[in-house]
Amino acid sequence: MTINFDQLDDATKKKIQDLNTLSQNLEFLTQQRIQIDNSMREADLAIEELEKTTEDTLVYKSIGGIMVKSERNRLLDEKKSLKKTLEMRSKTIIQKIERTKTSIETMQKSLQNDLQLT
Repeated sequence: MTINFDQLDDATKKKIQDLNTLSQNLEFLTQQRIQIDNSMREADLAIEELEKTTEDTLVYKSIGGIMVKSERNRLLDEKKSLKKTLEMRSKTIIQKIERTKTSIETMQKSLQNDLQLT
């Protein structure tokens, strides 16, 4: 069974467009989550390595493509703070992903009902 988009009523067309928008949003949110997860793993590795060093160990951090000498404890605090921020972002993104998935499922069911009536 094929359905001609031009033959659908305006409300159904709008639902299809909204479903496409939700799907794009889900893809974007998923990409964001992957990036945040990668940044968290990177922060975890940095924290792990910094914790292995002593306080007098010479450490550097990258700033805009250059390496700058830094204090171990300051850098460790920065990485821990970054990790907390990333964890909060990750939780927020996960919630948005779940809400978007629920909206997509609801929209799909509604569209299926509309199209069966057509």
